[in-house]
Amino acid sequence: MRGKPHHARGERRSPARILALLALPGIALPALAENYAFAPAPQQDLNRIYRVDRANGEVIACQFAVKDDSPIGLTLCYPAGEGARAGEAGDYALIPSSHRQEAGIFRVNRRNGAVSVCYVREDQEVVCTPPTR
Repeated sequence: MRGKPHHARGERRSPARILALLALPGIALPALAENYAFAPAPQQDLNRIYRVDRANGEVIACQFAVKDDSPIGLTLCYPAGEGARAGEAGDYALIPSSHRQEAGIFRVNRRNGAVSVCYVREDQEVVCTPPTR
């Protein structure tokens, strides 16, 4: 008497069984989408990182700061200001220049080719130039 065929021999797995297998600990699923992209400022003596929302282009920046009453310091983040707030839907990325003294970063929309330059203005907020192609 023959038993039921195994998956390798043609058995179809039900969607419920597949979902149950995926829920097992230790089985990693690839990320469906990355919401943010990160890149450091190209300036070599600046400990700043930029973050872009890949879907809407919003850019912020954060950096380490020493605080006199804190033994570990703190993270300062600059909010999105003029031109850096959420805008046209797209597929945004950040590209640092190769200029070692540049504190700004290029924001590119890979969907339509638009480019703008973003930087922290007067230690208050991130601003970006109008996008151009």
